[in-house]
Amino acid sequence: MRSKRGIIFLASISLLLIPVLLVGCPKKPGIGEVAPGAIAPAAKAPEKPPAVVEKAKVPEAAPKVTEEVVKKPAEIKEAAVRPAEVPKEAVPKVSPLEDVFFDTDLALLREDAKKSLQVNAEWLKANPKATITLEGHCDERGTVEYNLGLGERRAKAAKDFLVSLGISADRIKTISYGKERPFVLGHDESAWKWNRRAHFVIKP
Repeated sequence: MRSKRGIIFLASISLLLIPVLLVGCPKKPGIGEVAPGAIAPAAKAPEKPPAVVEKAKVPEAAPKVTEEVVKKPAEIKEAAVRPAEVPKEAVPKVSPLEDVFFDTDLALLREDAKKSLQVNAEWLKANPKATITLEGHCDERGTVEYNLGLGERRAKAAKDFLVSLGISADRIKTISYGKERPFVLGHDESAWKWNRRAHFVIKP
C-alpha cells in the first residue's frame, strides 16, 4: 500500500518538474539568429571598390630644335623681301616716240598730232638705223571692216607727215588693228579719245 503511494508521489513530482524544465532551458540560437534580448550587431558597410588610379600621361618630349629648323624662318623672310627676278625680255621697253590721236571718224592730223610727229622725226633722224611700225587704232564704235580701213588711213597719215619731214618711207611700216586692240577700256568718250590713235613701235 505504501509502495503504491510512493510511486504516485514520484509521478506527480515528475509532472510538475517537466514544465519548469521546458521553461528554464532556453533554446540556443541557431547560426545567424539573434538570441532574445540581444542587440544585433550593426551591419557592416560594403567596401567601396578601390579607386582606379589612372596612369599619369607623360608628356611627349619636345622636338629637338636643329640648326635647319632655326634657319628656316630666316630663309622664308629673305624670300619674301627679295623681289622676284624678272627676265629682261619680259620687261616692256618704253618707247621714246609719242602716239598721235585723232577725232571721231577722222584721219586728219590735228595740231597736237603734228607737234608729236615733229618730235618723233627728230628722234628718227638721231637714230638713222631705227625702223618703226605705225599701228592704226580706232574706238569700239562701228563695224570691224570700217575701223580696219579707218585705222589704216590714220597710220598712213602719220607716215606721210614723217616722210614730209625727211624720214625715209622704207623705215616706216603701217598696219591697222581697227578696234581690236583698245588702249583704254571703256564705253564712253573718256576711253574712246585714247583709242583713236596711231601708235609707234620700234622694231628690234
